Amino acid sequence: MATDGELYIFPPPHQQPQQPGVEFLMRPRPQSLNPDYKPSSKLQGKVALITGGDSGIGRSVCYHFALEGAVVAFTYVAGIEDEDKDETLQTIKDLTKGSGAKDPIAIPTDVRFDENCKKVVDQVVGEYGGIDILVNNAGYQHFDRTVEEITEDRLERTFRTNIFSCFFMTKHALAHMKEGSCIINTTSIVAYQGLSFLLEYSSTKGAIVAFTRSLSQFLIDRKIRVNGVAPGPIWTPLQVAFKALPPDVLATLGSGVPMNRPGQPCEVAPSFVFLASEQMSSYMTGQVLHPNGGAVVNG
Repeated sequence: MATDGELYIFPPPHQQPQQPGVEFLMRPRPQSLNPDYKPSSKLQGKVALITGGDSGIGRSVCYHFALEGAVVAFTYVAGIEDEDKDETLQTIKDLTKGSGAKDPIAIPTDVRFDENCKKVVDQVVGEYGGIDILVNNAGYQHFDRTVEEITEDRLERTFRTNIFSCFFMTKHALAHMKEGSCIINTTSIVAYQGLSFLLEYSSTKGAIVAFTRSLSQFLIDRKIRVNGVAPGPIWTPLQVAFKALPPDVLATLGSGVPMNRPGQPCEVAPSFVFLASEQMSSYMTGQVLHPNGGAVVNG
């Protein structure tokens, strides 16, 4: 791994003019791959579907899963995330060149709606024959200055993107998942600590924790594991999207955790590899990993 000065640069106070945010405009760019990461075929032959896989944590998960031998499909938002999508697809192809792996696919969709999620699952199954790993990762956040300013439309958008999509994707993917498959949900440190200016977002992330724990019990008899990852402050497009965080908060991102810096996506993705790998985490279900810069959350 590179030195701290090369790998971690405190983000400048800037905000992008759209939701969702995009990675290709970020300066500095998030680090999706750790050059010292050593794959060992932990997911060889698996089919993985990752929502929001074009950028940020989702992109890094795609890269690491591909390195470990999985064939990858991911969703993205058409018209906004096209450039990020193309970059992610090309990098996966470069990482797996010569391996004989099937090409990855990127599926444009709005994961807020049940019908769209079914179409995504049907496309992945049609392309690869099944789904072994589902990563519910798509996310939306909006900065709250007061409770009174939270509108019904904004509340619905946040909940539909962050938690409704988990239900919809899971419901349809389960029809094609077998014993030994797994589901991994992206929650957040704010589900445990709370955060006043991310009230809707924090609420959805708490719901994802409850969803993860309950679903894990529901699927015990089917021998499908369900776990989660709760990142701390990570330098991703989620943070710089329109009205996600204001410039003054962006300028101090990561200062609230003991390591006093934001994390990089490549520091989170190995948690997903661990939970996806039957050989590494076969005795884990209903649990959440916490790559969060040292914060103790007792969760």
